[in-house]
Amino acid sequence: MRDHGSIVSRALCVLLLGGLGLRGVAYGQQAPPKAAPARPPSYPVRAEGDPAKIERGKQTFSANCSFCHGSDARGGETGPNLVRSQIVLDDKNGELIGEIIKNGLPGRGMPPISIDAEGIENVVAFLHSLQNVQRGMSTAAPIDILVGDAGAGETYFKANCVKCHSATGDFAGIGGKYPPKTLQNLVVSGGGGQRGGGTASHVPPTMAVVTLASGEKVEGRLARRDAFFVSVITADGSRRTFPLEGTKTKVEVKNPLQAHLDMLPKWTDSDIHNVTRYLSTLK
Repeated sequence: MRDHGSIVSRALCVLLLGGLGLRGVAYGQQAPPKAAPARPPSYPVRAEGDPAKIERGKQTFSANCSFCHGSDARGGETGPNLVRSQIVLDDKNGELIGEIIKNGLPGRGMPPISIDAEGIENVVAFLHSLQNVQRGMSTAAPIDILVGDAGAGETYFKANCVKCHSATGDFAGIGGKYPPKTLQNLVVSGGGGQRGGGTASHVPPTMAVVTLASGEKVEGRLARRDAFFVSVITADGSRRTFPLEGTKTKVEVKNPLQAHLDMLPKWTDSDIHNVTRYLSTLK
């Protein structure tokens, strides 16, 4: 006859294994065919945040993070979807998100972002609000994008942007072609990684060279890259995907918009707002 304590211990172990998704064998025996119950989410259910803080966070996110993660945080060409990110889901008061913003993820290609404590708090509120929306909660009011100074934006543009762009050339009439929100995204991204509107037609695609541990090199258009996989479209049109985590695979990205990416740590909210306002006047 089995000891009651051993039965209880065994039952607890089976429950733990099932809860962690480790199915199949427990104490040398085949697990029952009945599927284990789904693990309940570990993230907190949050009340709707302060609309003003969420708006400020969206502006800061757009200026500093949208190039990689998309204007709606649902993923760009190089950054993963943050709305479904487990880190964002588990974050309660910015203790997880804030550390990543400040320190970056060097091993995954994310640089630290220079945002002050209040700015980080606002970005956290914005990201949390997106997950609230996903769960059916109401959204904040639309944001007024045109809050900058056009004169200051023109000055910044002439000092920093004319090596590649011209108000009478490629940007002629741009204020009449795009709404303010799209203009602001274009300022940050240069036209790449935009969801909905796609990548600007005049921008060459981002290319990548993947070097495997064997020394084989695979080059093609970058289709997707995150912390775990990289996908490229080769010259013959085939898509090849390679794992990154735990491998010696190296990825070299040739981004025609690298200058915009390099600007990310340098942009300030005022710069973004001012340049956006200036571009909106080019009609």
